[in-house]
Amino acid sequence: MSVAVENFVKAIYNNDKHDIKDTKPGNIAKKLGISNAAATDMAKKLAARDLLNYEKYQELQLTDKGVKMALNVIRKHRLWEAFLFKMFDMSLHDIHREAELLEHQTSDLLAEKISAYLGHPKFDPHGDPIPNANGEITTKDTSISLSEAMEGKTYTIARLMSDDKEFFEFCTQNGIKYRNTLTITKQFSGNKMTQILVGTNTIVLNEDFTKNIYVEEH
Repeated sequence: MSVAVENFVKAIYNNDKHDIKDTKPGNIAKKLGISNAAATDMAKKLAARDLLNYEKYQELQLTDKGVKMALNVIRKHRLWEAFLFKMFDMSLHDIHREAELLEHQTSDLLAEKISAYLGHPKFDPHGDPIPNANGEITTKDTSISLSEAMEGKTYTIARLMSDDKEFFEFCTQNGIKYRNTLTITKQFSGNKMTQILVGTNTIVLNEDFTKNIYVEEH
């Protein structure tokens, strides 16, 4: 299967599950950096291959076959992230960038070998769940965004949902890492800002950060 096809179905899956909840061709085009016409053309071709359902002006919906393909690509991506992080201690931004390339060159056999070597991890270093070999996510997501967390409570960082280099650099420098704990000391709801305590450091984050940091009750 071509890289373009795999990226297209993965973008639809991610938009539907995690990002902007809008899978119209125009939004998929923006996410992939292609023209609207190219996205529409791809959608029609993949509909003919039973990978998605296409109707003019409507959101794109993956078929069961399309979902299986997307989860297979995502599994390989997240296994590579876990492998690169463990073996080379690479940054969260760098492992994402490299995994974007490696995911398309990885056989199912190699993916299973990597998974076994790592002890069949259920999460990658960003906190994202890793689908199993059957294309199933067996973990339950109970996390909430930082902006939804309650003042005075302590939480465990569950997910860092971004691919921005500066975001990860900031998080690393300030101890905002997967499975670390933090306390919400103040919610400035009117200004959409959150004040947190990480270790001994007090940090104020705006919505650009809080919408990408997910936590679970400690």
